[in-house]
Amino acid sequence: MEKILILDFGGQYTKLIAKSVRELEVYAEVGSPDLTADQICVMKPKGLILSGGPNSVYAPNAPQLDRRVYDLNIPILGICYGMQLMARDFGGEVIRAAKREYGTATIEVCQPDALLQGLEQTERVWMSHGDEVRTLPPKFLHLARTENVTYAGMISPDRKYAAIQFHPEVHHTPKGKQILRNFLFDICKISECWRPADQIEEAVRTLREQLKEAKHCLIGVSGGVDSSVAAVLVHRAIGDRLIPVFIDTGLLRKNEGQRTKQVFEKLGLNLRCVDAGDRFFENLRGVTDPEEKRKRIGETFIRVFEEEAGHFEQELGKVDVLVQGTIYSDVIESAGTKGAEKIKSHHNVGGLPGKMLFSIVEPLRAYFKDEVRQIGLKLGIPEEIIGEQPFPGPGLAVRIIGEVTRERVALLQTVDAILREEVQRATLHRTIWQYFAVLLPVRSVAILGDSRGYGQVAALRAVHSVDGMTASWYHFPYAVLEKISTRITNEVEGVTRVVYDITTKPPGTIEWE
Repeated sequence: MEKILILDFGGQYTKLIAKSVRELEVYAEVGSPDLTADQICVMKPKGLILSGGPNSVYAPNAPQLDRRVYDLNIPILGICYGMQLMARDFGGEVIRAAKREYGTATIEVCQPDALLQGLEQTERVWMSHGDEVRTLPPKFLHLARTENVTYAGMISPDRKYAAIQFHPEVHHTPKGKQILRNFLFDICKISECWRPADQIEEAVRTLREQLKEAKHCLIGVSGGVDSSVAAVLVHRAIGDRLIPVFIDTGLLRKNEGQRTKQVFEKLGLNLRCVDAGDRFFENLRGVTDPEEKRKRIGETFIRVFEEEAGHFEQELGKVDVLVQGTIYSDVIESAGTKGAEKIKSHHNVGGLPGKMLFSIVEPLRAYFKDEVRQIGLKLGIPEEIIGEQPFPGPGLAVRIIGEVTRERVALLQTVDAILREEVQRATLHRTIWQYFAVLLPVRSVAILGDSRGYGQVAALRAVHSVDGMTASWYHFPYAVLEKISTRITNEVEGVTRVVYDITTKPPGTIEWE
């Protein structure tokens, strides 16, 4: 299979590069920058992409590239840190930028060479860097500049080595796909197609082999996209040796338990349900730090699973594998790649305790949310499940700023239910990528009839996104926002003010915690 190898220098957008390449129907995988030229040669990639990263190429411990890689006669594209590394390796100079660039910028295309073919003279791009190339390597051609950076793109005379300072993989670079397309098909000469949904049979064969010694496997499900697809995929591989378990943490949305049971009845899987709310609330008592919340939830989740596994072992025999619906964005934000800075722990990645009685299997770890949806549709999972918006593993605990109590969860459940009802009533639920409410740890004065009120503040969040790695806030119709706010303040006793979050990602994350 023809493939592109992406060397990950710790950039938060690295997996987005892989996703963007895959969307162009080319197989891509991510590797460590520690790979030697000999190891890369064995992998036989048609091209290499050097990712961005948080380091400076001139720093003492900055990740480097085996320079023999340049002798492999493989086309290479450097992005951000990858450009700076390539420039330095070929004899250019990299310095601290006089003006850092984070966010939208405009490039001027100096020459629409092979890499920038099809772009206009000026294009909007996404920048995220504090260093810049001061001088190009000898003989390299100047491709693009910005107001603050002279060299925003370069290419070698033989068109084998190309680099850009900006990020073509994010949606904020509108012509980014064109740039990647130029690299893949014009420079690397890729010809084979790759589609996620076509990988199902291979994934099933791999799971069958991987789990052939396992007696029984547990999977925690929520009725959401990821866990549902993972459950159906593994069930196809090992049948009833998979035990789907719904842990009611008490931190889920209103009526989530009943909905989840209905979902799995439709999928033909025998769901086991466990009410563990008291235990989760007890372990969250007094906790306000978001990382500590995630870790305690992850710890409690695993311990409940271990206890349930003991019950199942008495009934069915040994249970030794835990299946999780981990996807790429979970791994990225938990710093799953070398050199990456952790944004936050996920209960199914960085939030897991160190000692567990299970081995872990993650059949969706290599896929992004939209790819998981493609796989789910091919597996025959109903559209109502596949189209469901993302919901965090720790549940409403990360949408309550401050201590998590039953009373605050109940309050947020009601607010969230109103928001969901009104979004669906306005038929916006398939337009907005994700929408939810957050309960803030502040109070606000209100006028309630002739009386003075003093209640809590709810923040609404709605975003546009494709993969969860970048997002822009959704421009709600004012009439819908007004209806939502009015219903919340009228119907939810204890909430006296509603605000709307208009922060993009980055700099903010989609979830507040």
